[in-house]
This record gives sequence, structure tokens and C-alpha cells, in this order.
Amino acid sequence: MALKLTRRGALTAGAGMAAALAMPAILRAQGMQNFAGKELRLLTWSDNTGLAVLNHIAKPFEEKTGARVIADRTGSTSEMVAKLRAAGSRPQYDVITLAGVGAVELAGDGLLAKPDLNKLPNLADVDPRFRTGAEGHGIGYLLWTGGLIYNTKTFQTPPTSYAEMWEASHAGRVFLPPATWTDALDTIFATGKMLGGDGTNAEAAFAKLAELRDNLLTFGENPAQLTELFRSDALDIGGVYAPAFFADELKDPANSNMGATYDLDEGFYADLMYTITPKAKPGDDDLVHAFIDFTLDAHVQGAMAEAVLNGPVNQKAVMSEAAKASPFIIKPEQMGAKAVVQDKSFIAGVRENWIAQYTQSLA
Repeated sequence: MALKLTRRGALTAGAGMAAALAMPAILRAQGMQNFAGKELRLLTWSDNTGLAVLNHIAKPFEEKTGARVIADRTGSTSEMVAKLRAAGSRPQYDVITLAGVGAVELAGDGLLAKPDLNKLPNLADVDPRFRTGAEGHGIGYLLWTGGLIYNTKTFQTPPTSYAEMWEASHAGRVFLPPATWTDALDTIFATGKMLGGDGTNAEAAFAKLAELRDNLLTFGENPAQLTELFRSDALDIGGVYAPAFFADELKDPANSNMGATYDLDEGFYADLMYTITPKAKPGDDDLVHAFIDFTLDAHVQGAMAEAVLNGPVNQKAVMSEAAKASPFIIKPEQMGAKAVVQDKSFIAGVRENWIAQYTQSLA
């Protein structure tokens, strides 16, 4: 899921996350409103996460409200940002689901509207840390988490450091996230921490990443391709990457050869994903708020968590026992010292430069 950027115990969340702690009174709705005949235009991802948004959010929302959700899907948050910037003041989308840094950038551009929190009753059940961001323009709805993906035939026990990717035994058997994905920025940050810095020591990180050229087999632009490479025993390890892409494969390591771990010396990465609404939107304002609120519904949150291993932010999320026990679904109470939540304003400021240097270092 292409992001656009960020996620230990070192960096704290940005001002937008901190502002989330201040929560106005929220009015409880009396049920879903009927929006028959109205349309909502949604922009989401083209991967399995976007498909889950359609199946577990958009479709049931249509069934409950009578509204029609018209979805456009694209590969990354960077592409979403570009689309909205290109549209400018021309109404194109009502709601966009994207990574936090994208919301920060678009809010900085003055392209986003601030949702009315009093029209989002489910927000009362969301962990206060994850309610809003991007100076109030984004509503948090799921935690996107990343660590290492590894070959269970190669590793008898999970690797404990990103440094494992540099081992000579993995030459030609390593993958990294694509440059435009948020996960690539996390990889730069993790490399800096691995070298003993605070993660912002980018120049040292790029020099170290350049050493991976001989170990690198591919960039993980296509998660389905990665699945086949692991299944055929052509890959050993890669990251920072999200287990969310491999929900089915991680349940069946005997056939997929795939494992994932967050228990890493340098920590794992957590990015609060947001729903946002452009200032210029074609749809009905009440419909937009109803949809955003529906993303926070306890049952929706549980369904999304189980479908794509995203962490629920609703503290009352209705989850199966298997989902509750899954080591790949990070719950809010697990966001401790090993969870790196990046300062999104910092990442937004360095994103373009880091993408260019990451590409150059690994070319």
C-alpha cells in the first residue's frame, strides 16, 4: 500500500496526533439515515486492502443506507495525493482512504475540509490517540503496521533485526518496498536506527541501503508476486513491509513459506490511516459524514482487522477469537515502546528527497 510515509519508542506522534487527545462532545446517532438515490465517490487502494474497503465498508454501507458508492482505486497514497492536487477545486471525490502523511500534505495544501466530529458518533469508542490527525482534517480508522516478512524454511525462529537483510547468505534473496510507498520511508528510518541513530540519520542509512544492491531480488510492488517467490523458495526476507498483504498466506506457512514478525530490535512501524474529505466534493455532506462514521463501526472495524490484519482503532471492535489472538493484528494496547509512530510533519517534509535518494541508492 503505497504510502507516503511514516511510523520507537523514539519518535512521538506529530501535533495532529497529539491534538487528537482533545475531544469535543460527540452526539450519539439514532441509526443509519436513508440516503437512497444519493451517490458517494470514494478513492481507495487497488490492492487487497482496497478490496477489503469495498467488501467490508462500502458494500454494507450501501445495503444499510440505500446510497451508491462509486469507487476509484489506485496504487499508493502518493498517487492519491497527486490525483487530488491535479483536480484542485474541481469536485472529484467525497472520501479518500490513505496513509497519514498524505493527509498531512493535502491539509497543508488547503485542499481538505475538517469533518464535524459531532456527526461521527462512533468516534467516542475510538482510542483517543487515534481519533484525528492532520490538524483535524483526517479521521483515523485503522492502523497500518509493518515489520519483516521472512521465509519459514530459511528461519527456524523469526529474525530479530532488520540487519538480517544484509547477511551474505541472503544474496539475491531479499526484497524491499517500492520507493513511493510509505514502507520505503520506514525502511530508511529503520536502517538509521539499526546504525545507532534516531532514524533521521538519512545519509548514513542511504549508504547502508546501497550495500543491499547485491542482495536485492525485487521491490515488492506486487504482493501477489512476492507470495509466489516465497512459495517457490526464491526469497528469504524483506521489509519494512506489512503483513496485511498476506493475511491468508500467514495462516498457512507450510504451503506459503511465509512468516512475519514485529518483534525487532529497531521496532515495528505503525501508521494511522485516515479517511479525509476534499473541500471540493460532489456529494452530500451528511452522506459523507455517515460513511466516515461507518468506517469506525465496531463490526466494520473487526471485519477489516481480520480481512487484512490492520489494527482496529475502535476499542469495542467486534473480533473473532482467532483475530483477537493473531500476532499479526496490532491492537491499540500493544502500541508500546517497540511501536514507531513517525512525526508525519517531518516525514512530509523529507518525503520527496528520501524517495529520490532511496531510488538512487538501490538503482
